[in-house]
Amino acid sequence: MDLGFLGGFKYLGELYPALPFRLVHAYEIDEKAVQTYRLNLGREISVTDLATADLETFPKVDILSGGFPCQDFSSCGHKLGLKGHRGELYLIMRDYMRIHQPKVVVGENVPHLERMQGGQVLRQIQGDLEEAGYRFKLWRMCCPDYGLPQSRTRLFFVGVRRDLKGFPEMPAPTHFLGRVTIDDAISDLERVEDESVPNQSQYFVATKATAGAGQGDQKSHAGELAYAVRANSKARVHFHYSLDRRLTVRESARLQAFPDEFVFPHATQTNILQIGNAVPPIVGHHVANAISEYFRTVLNHQMPLVSFQNHSAIASLAGD
Repeated sequence: MDLGFLGGFKYLGELYPALPFRLVHAYEIDEKAVQTYRLNLGREISVTDLATADLETFPKVDILSGGFPCQDFSSCGHKLGLKGHRGELYLIMRDYMRIHQPKVVVGENVPHLERMQGGQVLRQIQGDLEEAGYRFKLWRMCCPDYGLPQSRTRLFFVGVRRDLKGFPEMPAPTHFLGRVTIDDAISDLERVEDESVPNQSQYFVATKATAGAGQGDQKSHAGELAYAVRANSKARVHFHYSLDRRLTVRESARLQAFPDEFVFPHATQTNILQIGNAVPPIVGHHVANAISEYFRTVLNHQMPLVSFQNHSAIASLAGD
């Protein structure tokens, strides 16, 4: 999400221009995720458990963004919803909103949340966030419509403080009639077996699972979208469409729309977990650009904006 808000990167030859946001600070409980962040995005991040943090001491900013933990809402998890120990962590965002009153809020989660308890979980989350003095809309974004070469849909909770006029416009699809396929994204890596492209030598040497539902054991197909990249700690990364192996860390990062300059410095399992838990940067950029336009055209905001990024308060252990 942070890279999307900042912009200034290329993906598959297309420039995603820099946006007028300044990152103030990010908070994340997973120390290895913080190391990756500092390597690629800067040092404005702390190892923090948001569930116990003193939000009064946090900086006051214009924009609050957070990918609150999805595991209790995911169709691949135990579906504990608001009863899970991570399911109520969106309330940290609400508490920050009550104290510091940012102008705009962006939250992100998985689409299965819409269906839980007949929509009651979604209504409660939106209602709790709105109690802080905001109007919220739900943007359901099919990521391939915005150039992502994998099957992935995500929900964005977009909120505007009630005293402000107007609302950001949901981004219009850019690739509805011409989606990017898996081979469009990674075919140039087929003969690369070393670190001339960062993280390309990292992959799990594994056969198909002998037990379980086979999650992640699918084989990709050239000319089609890839299967969703999961944050799977059990090495269930799907198989390459033509090579006799699972996808590499770099190939997974390409499918999640990370530029090759974004390096993942850890072991394969940790790197895959971080990639699968991420908001695809190009999708985050489309969201951020819509918010930038709202500030520019509706609020007439001329100064560089300040973005406070609120990350998962609990280390992620399972896939989206």
